Amino acid sequence: MFGFLKKNPASTAGTAIDTAADLPADTALVAEATTGKPSWRQRLKIGLARTRAQFGGKLKTLFARGKVDDELLDDLEALLLTSDVGLDATQHLLYHLKMRAKRDHIDTPEGIQHALSETMYELLLPLEEPLDVGTHRPFIIMLAGVNGAGKTTSIGKLAKHYQAQGLSVLLAAGDTFRAAAREQLQTWGERNNVTVISQQSGDPAAVIFDAMAAAKARGIDIVLADTAGRLPTQLHLMDEIAKVRRVIQKAEPSAPHETLLVIDATFGQNALQQVMAFDKAINVTGLVLTKLDGSAKGGVVAAISRQCPKPIRFIGVGEGIDDLRPFRAREFVDALFE
Repeated sequence: MFGFLKKNPASTAGTAIDTAADLPADTALVAEATTGKPSWRQRLKIGLARTRAQFGGKLKTLFARGKVDDELLDDLEALLLTSDVGLDATQHLLYHLKMRAKRDHIDTPEGIQHALSETMYELLLPLEEPLDVGTHRPFIIMLAGVNGAGKTTSIGKLAKHYQAQGLSVLLAAGDTFRAAAREQLQTWGERNNVTVISQQSGDPAAVIFDAMAAAKARGIDIVLADTAGRLPTQLHLMDEIAKVRRVIQKAEPSAPHETLLVIDATFGQNALQQVMAFDKAINVTGLVLTKLDGSAKGGVVAAISRQCPKPIRFIGVGEGIDDLRPFRAREFVDALFE
């Protein structure tokens, strides 16, 4: 692949990866700067340590050979595949890497590594689409996902995130099957001083309907609606969550204004099947990727971009209440390649 290249040191890209200097500041980031807490970028780097060890560390060894040849390309392809990037995304990255190398006359390992990081950034950038919650009031966000993906915990963190922006939040305990889910949501509500609408038992759609009515009456900005975890293979439960969405639409034709699918990053390539199945049932509009700190499969983000490109609204890299933040492609790639 690289045999056609001619050495041109003057045009070779450097190894440093540019830092995004124009990222919007938010309250949490300002607090980190003034309290001495580790920055979000530092926590993201720590959270991606397992993925980086699987990918970035081996990548560094690969490019340390000091020679660009077909063997390096073959090893790079194998590395991408074993890092849960997926076949389609791997082929995409290698093709565009070749085009970039040819165009810019890159023929050093350092240049190829930098070119790969930029190609990865371009692949992930379309997933960086911040969620605009100012289009409706109340703004209804419905969360779904498989059992144990982290829906309820993510709701608590999202409540804190939006409160930090000066927005009022109400929680709907739509998981009526698991008593612990209601209790967990109540705990998050107490921690954030947020009202939780719940029932001891009953129809999850009714709970969310009541929450929407309460939000309208109280002038609440955002409603975060929890739902019970379910596997895509449980067709009756998938039909049920589709019903929940229809009931929400009867109460408010434009709602839910966002349908977030919460995905456990440790699932790797299986996450793609989840996105496709839930999208068919409830029209997924965005993703929350959790538990990146407990997985070496962060490369699945690239696979998502190629095979089911839904915006990644938030990513989570820890248990802390501030460890769920909007996805930014540059930050993610920087933490992956460092």
